[in-house]
Amino acid sequence: MIAVTGATGQLGTLVVEGLLQKIPANQIVAAVRTPSKARAFADKGVQVLEADYSRPETLDAAFAGVTKLLLISGNEVGQRVPQHKAVIDAAKKAGIQLVAYTSLLHADTGGLLLAAEHLATEKYLHASGIPYAFLRNGWYTENLTPGIGPAIQQGAFIGATKNGRLAAATRAEYAAAAVAVLTSEGHENKVYELAGDIAFTRAEFAAEVSKQTGKTIGYHDLPEQEYEKILATFLPPALATILADAEAKAANGALDDESHTLSRLIGHPTAPLADAIAAALKAL
Repeated sequence: MIAVTGATGQLGTLVVEGLLQKIPANQIVAAVRTPSKARAFADKGVQVLEADYSRPETLDAAFAGVTKLLLISGNEVGQRVPQHKAVIDAAKKAGIQLVAYTSLLHADTGGLLLAAEHLATEKYLHASGIPYAFLRNGWYTENLTPGIGPAIQQGAFIGATKNGRLAAATRAEYAAAAVAVLTSEGHENKVYELAGDIAFTRAEFAAEVSKQTGKTIGYHDLPEQEYEKILATFLPPALATILADAEAKAANGALDDESHTLSRLIGHPTAPLADAIAAALKAL
């Protein structure tokens, strides 16, 4: 029995869909905050159970009989450590044999502000004694593609990565890696640094968009604080700070990786940047 927390989120949905291709539906638990949002899974035979990170009393029933658990990190920045601890405590109580956790690329060495909660969760899971797999996901291509439309209108992308390389991969590829770990053996107490095969700079990203649209679209690199101020005009201030910090740390290689661990786990090369951009342009 495999449970996926946050199963109605963007990553969780892809993981459950991937599991359905590998194992019977009645061996999958979609552990979700709002079960009514998971009716599509229930219709396919997946067990849908309430599991709210902030309400530990919901977790025991959700994890009963589960052997492997994918803990997808919560989206409430600043609240995630106590939430994740509650899940890990419930997993230990339930006797779960493997907890895979979606962490951050180079969480222990990259120095990103975004890594702090991930690293605290990793340490707590390690100390729990439950066999674990840390799925340290790199930057999502989908973090970047929403900026394509505005950049086409304005003639440029903005950021703060300088010439730092981003080894980004698609959400579907990270989901496939999670499915591979959950449905095969030998992943206990492993740390997987997951990233795209071919890293790129933001300038190269802009150049590929220019190539595919036939329009000249540049990349304007900004100081971290200036970029943060712009982000804060449409994002919560704390999130703007974290994202600007990630951009600045990426300039020093924090979001680059050449291990090809992701492609080995999923059994094929990660999608080229050109394909991700083509898909995003088609969706505009």
